[in-house]
Amino acid sequence: MTIHAFIFARGGSKGLPGKNIKLLAGKPLLAYSIEVAKQLPEISQVFVSTDDKDIASVAVEYGATVIPRPDNLAQDDTPEWFAWRHAINWVKERYGEFDDFVSLPATSPLRSEQDVQTAIKKRRQTGADICISVTPASRSPYFNMVKATAEGEVELVIPPTGEVQRRQDAPTVFDITTVVYATTPHFVLEQYGLFSGKVVAIEVPKHRAVDIDDICDFRLAEVMLSYGE
Repeated sequence: MTIHAFIFARGGSKGLPGKNIKLLAGKPLLAYSIEVAKQLPEISQVFVSTDDKDIASVAVEYGATVIPRPDNLAQDDTPEWFAWRHAINWVKERYGEFDDFVSLPATSPLRSEQDVQTAIKKRRQTGADICISVTPASRSPYFNMVKATAEGEVELVIPPTGEVQRRQDAPTVFDITTVVYATTPHFVLEQYGLFSGKVVAIEVPKHRAVDIDDICDFRLAEVMLSYGE
C-alpha cells in the first residue's frame, strides 16, 4: 500500500506575496506541511509541486521531492485539480503506481499528524472517493448570512422551513478547511472536483484549521503557535 503526500505551492500570491516561504515562527510556511508528512509512517514520499525556484529550494531543504509545475498550471485562475492531475501523472511516470493521494496545502500549518491519519483512515474505512476536512462554521446560511434580492432587499441565504429563533435551532454547518484532502489517483484522474463522487469529512477544531490567505491569517497563526496550539 503506497501513500504519497503532495503540497501544491505556486509562486504567485496576491493576498500575501511570497506566503509559501514566508517565515512563520522562524520557519518557512511550506516547511510545516512537509514536516508533518515526513513524520507519518504511512507516507512513502513527499512531493512539492511548484513553478517557483525559491519554493523549490525550500522544499528540497526540508526533504521533499520537487515536481516542476508548468506555468500554465500556476496561474491565478488555474483550477488546482489540474495541478493535482499533473502531479499524479508525473509521479506515476517516475515512481510507478501508488494507492493514495494526500494533499496537504502549505496554507494550513497548524494541522496535526492525527488529522492526516484520521482522514486517510476514514476514506479507506468508508469506501469514499475523497475525505476532506471541515471545521465548525462561524456563520450560518440558515440564520445570519443574507443575500440581496432583485427588489433590493435582503433575505437569508437558505430560508428555514420553520421558525428559527436561535442559532442552535438552525442545522449545523461547517467550513471546508485546507487541512487535508485524502483521495486516490484514480478519482482525481477520472473525475473533476471534490464533490463529483462520494465525499466524507473529518472535523478539525478551529485552532488547527487556520487557513492562511492574507496577513491577518498569518498573524493569527503566529499567535496560535506562540501559545503552543
